[in-house]
Amino acid sequence: MVTFSLRRLLAFIPVLLGISLMMFLLNVMAPGDPVKATTGMPRIDPEVAARLRAELGLDDPLYVQYGRYLGRLLRGDLGRSYQQRRPVLAVIAERLEPTARLAVAAMLLALLGGLLAGLLAAVRQATWLDHLVMVGALLGISTPVFWLGMMLILLFGAQLGWLPISGYGGGRLSHLLLPAVTLGALQMGYIARMTRAAVLEVIRQDFVRMARAKGLAERVVIGRHVLKNALVPVVTVTGLSLANLLAGAPLTETVFAWPGIGRALVTAVFMRDLPVVMGITLFFALVYAGLNLLVDLSYAFLDPRIRQAGQKE
Repeated sequence: MVTFSLRRLLAFIPVLLGISLMMFLLNVMAPGDPVKATTGMPRIDPEVAARLRAELGLDDPLYVQYGRYLGRLLRGDLGRSYQQRRPVLAVIAERLEPTARLAVAAMLLALLGGLLAGLLAAVRQATWLDHLVMVGALLGISTPVFWLGMMLILLFGAQLGWLPISGYGGGRLSHLLLPAVTLGALQMGYIARMTRAAVLEVIRQDFVRMARAKGLAERVVIGRHVLKNALVPVVTVTGLSLANLLAGAPLTETVFAWPGIGRALVTAVFMRDLPVVMGITLFFALVYAGLNLLVDLSYAFLDPRIRQAGQKE
């Protein structure tokens, strides 16, 4: 188990280097002049601009700038916002709680709803319930996040007046429900489809037929034998779904005026605040890669065959 974990951790290092390199190249190739963005002046004296470029290190070779960038990242320094005049890390930390609250709520809805729907569809295969679940999962996967958010606002906010349509509201459930449903609907569809496929594959195995032949109750067979062995592919989708929630967060947070990291990213793009764009993008990429690493490590706990294969490599 230790060897398996170390191999996965070592494989994580080149991923981090690749992410940092892409973020650095994004900054280099992005249109606009960093000096003008820093000063906020469309026109600036050439001598002053040259001095500022030297102070920012923009005249150095790219490999020197990249080495300096890596050094700052290792110290936890993501740069300073052009517009807000404060560290990018402070911007992310300020918006982290609303985004984390929204992501956890959306993931819980997606996980509970997807597991239950997929399990019911598999147990009632080829029935009206199975068809209904699959149609619902297809709609959840196919519906754009921003469109679903606006439809929920129109129905439950404007027409029925049951729920607030925007704002954080201190993270109260009434403000959280619509953004969480919007953000979690896509992942719920993926989890439902994967759960159904995994359960159908396991339920046809010989050991399941043997358990039924012993006279075990169907709920025991499903809960103890089928669901446990179907968890590995479901964990894969769940881990990736949690990471994919970050991709949908900018649109969802913008639609519902949710003060999270995603909305800060959209604002920074419009304001051409490159340090904030780079910092948040790097943060999202690190979370995505970290969750993938956790999914890999979780395989060893759920399936001993994977752990043994990792030890033999």
